[in-house]
Amino acid sequence: MVSATSSSSISSLSLLAKASAAAQKSAAAAATTSSSTTASSAAGSALSSLTGNFNQFLTLLTAQLQHQDPSNPMSTDNFTSEIAQFAGVQQQVQANTNLSTLISATQSSQMTSAIGLIGQTTSATTSTLPLQNSTASVSFNAPAAGPIAIAVSNSTGTVVKTATLNATAGLNTWTWNGVTDDGTQMSDGQYSVAVQAASGSDSVALDTTVSGKVTGISKTASGIDVNMGASAIDIDDLTGFSGS
Repeated sequence: MVSATSSSSISSLSLLAKASAAAQKSAAAAATTSSSTTASSAAGSALSSLTGNFNQFLTLLTAQLQHQDPSNPMSTDNFTSEIAQFAGVQQQVQANTNLSTLISATQSSQMTSAIGLIGQTTSATTSTLPLQNSTASVSFNAPAAGPIAIAVSNSTGTVVKTATLNATAGLNTWTWNGVTDDGTQMSDGQYSVAVQAASGSDSVALDTTVSGKVTGISKTASGIDVNMGASAIDIDDLTGFSGS
């Protein structure tokens, strides 16, 4: 466990500043990740464009053969080259289609397997902090006993909670009740957390492990997300489970 300490020292303020900057950066990264649907749509548009180009190429080649001068037909070399291009585009379209089908089938299988996680409490190594029922928990391993700083930011990157604590060497756990530095009770949802520890005259960022109850499973453009309330965490970041 960690205990509170004064935040008035220069070292504590420096730790808080770095933790706040890291939490804001994590929130920005999470916002970018949430736009993966747009990326998926772009990929689909690219495949549609390739398919359209393929069909257009076929139409042009057919028209060229129909309207060529019988007394001066297309040379064998040119015709062979265009047929090779035609075959290459056709294979690329088919390969992309098959790959999309394979990815979709794999994700569907993962979703089916992950349904059993719903209702369980899980932990994940991530900076995404789920606030559920006005409670959020984050754990971290401190390399040595000493001061650490924690910062929590909301989805827009605004830092809403900061704390300076004395950590013990090894595993530490910090719990947030959703109350901000100015006493406002935040609503349940997805937040970002960062932890900075003193290291000589500098500081070091510590990996964070959060915990929460799985409430759902969703498929994204990049894989499968485990939902903890309004928070979405990549299933590959999960590290452990416990009963409901």
